[in-house]
Amino acid sequence: MRLQPSLRAEQKSQRLDDDVKFIRSWFERPLSTGAVMPSGRVLARTMARYVDPEANGPVVELGPGTGPVTAALVEHGVDPARLMLVEFNPDFCRLLRARYPAATVVQGDAYGLRRLLDKLVRQKAAAIVSGLPLFTKPLKTRLRLLAEAFALLSPGAPFVQFTYAVVPPIPATLAGISAEPSERIWMNLPPARVWVYRRG
Repeated sequence: MRLQPSLRAEQKSQRLDDDVKFIRSWFERPLSTGAVMPSGRVLARTMARYVDPEANGPVVELGPGTGPVTAALVEHGVDPARLMLVEFNPDFCRLLRARYPAATVVQGDAYGLRRLLDKLVRQKAAAIVSGLPLFTKPLKTRLRLLAEAFALLSPGAPFVQFTYAVVPPIPATLAGISAEPSERIWMNLPPARVWVYRRG
């Protein structure tokens, strides 16, 4: 009975540490970090729900940061050994390797996805989940990222992206691609929405 409060306190302390690391990273690299705080638990769980944990292939996460969405994916039933985490920040990479030793952590720029993962992904991915700050990039770069993501994904598999903006981070009217928005997640700070793109 005494372990439960202790565990809760430990988790709360870890979240606080993660928040501090994230804020420090944002001050140092605001355009690459994109957000002042890590994704909240409700947002992370919403993103994870769009991933089928039974589908074949790796689950690729772009910009996992300190790992709140990664934790939600594991909680949702994704085997950590299937996770491929692409993170630009070397400090976050070290943290992710310590927390998820079975996962593949790739340090690099996710906007060069094909070059970065071409030799690592031997099977079509079951999902790509992205926490990248897409609105810091021109539309041409965002469209190239989506094209490279679909080249790695199984047919019909989701590209899951969140945004704080009221408009979709990638246009919802692209030919041959479906775009599905979640409800606005008011419990996140700031409020966010998840967009799921699939190639038809």
